[in-house]
Amino acid sequence: MSSRPVRLVAFCGAEAWGGAEIVLGHLLASLDERVQPLLLGVDPEVVERIAARRPGMPSVLVPPIRSKRDVRAIAAHRRALARARPDLVQVNLPVPFAAPYTILAALTVRPARVIAVEHLPMATPWPNVERLLRVAAPRLAAHVAVSGVAARQVEALGELEPGSVRVLWNGVPHAARHQGVRRAPGPLRIGAVGRLEQQKGFDVLLHALTRVPEARLVVIGDGAERPALEQLAKHLAVWDRVVFLGWVDAPHEHLLDLDVLAVPSRHEGLPLVLLEAMAAGVPVVATRVGGIPEAVDDGATGLLVPPDDQEALTSALQTLERDPRLRARLAGAAQDRARRDFTSEAMARRYEDLYDEILEAPGDHEPT
Repeated sequence: MSSRPVRLVAFCGAEAWGGAEIVLGHLLASLDERVQPLLLGVDPEVVERIAARRPGMPSVLVPPIRSKRDVRAIAAHRRALARARPDLVQVNLPVPFAAPYTILAALTVRPARVIAVEHLPMATPWPNVERLLRVAAPRLAAHVAVSGVAARQVEALGELEPGSVRVLWNGVPHAARHQGVRRAPGPLRIGAVGRLEQQKGFDVLLHALTRVPEARLVVIGDGAERPALEQLAKHLAVWDRVVFLGWVDAPHEHLLDLDVLAVPSRHEGLPLVLLEAMAAGVPVVATRVGGIPEAVDDGATGLLVPPDDQEALTSALQTLERDPRLRARLAGAAQDRARRDFTSEAMARRYEDLYDEILEAPGDHEPT
């Protein structure tokens, strides 16, 4: 890593707290002191929570941009970026279409270079926004995704050159070691963490639970699908074995109470809770989607099953229920892998290398 100071503006356009925002907080907290970040955002609570991760980091609030007609808001974003005089502007994108006008505004602030970070590949629902993103993409200094599969999906969705989106894995803070076996005897305690939406596949998990009759399930999170999932649990007669905790501020703190974490998602980038469970040494059963297979080696650091495959998920949970030694072996190997590749510090070093690469490139810092 070079010694030159780096003025970084990190933009977060989210108005609700989620995985992409948590990752940004982990990153800013772990960057070297020579990186001088300023956090730019639209939601006071989200900005406050991220900024708290790096005491002393300045933050600026700007109005949200709802559409291309929000000319004043677009101008406010551009003014805030220009006042910061950044070397780099990093735009945190929970979905690809989250901040097109902020990206365009940033591209007009010279000599700043612009980095877009994609957390979850999704098709852009508005043709005009899709056209703007395709215009902007070649002018980015770097286009980043959180997994190899996500990078290729972003390229396909945006009709970008193969290999133009690079991969920088997410990372999480160190966690206390968990032994993968409950200290007290009792039923298998399965956890599921995330937004209660169709994407997360919690309905498949409830069906699988019907054939693991001694197990208990704790669902951490909230969302539009909660009433339907609660009704499904009653219909499947597993209601007495399921606890819906709702939203909690620090879901990772509940991981050490689990024997297994289930991640039955239908599609993903690289889910944060998966890395948190690995770091805590909690055995994982997850679907083979998105970047999950890049983190979980099936049979070595966890068990992988196809998405929407109730039979495979059931079989994996039954295997872990009857084999505590396997749970312990998977947990230990997963924690070793997480501490090598998926810590916040490892993530920060990867981003710092990217910053140096961009800023040390020949030329006058015009986008390539």
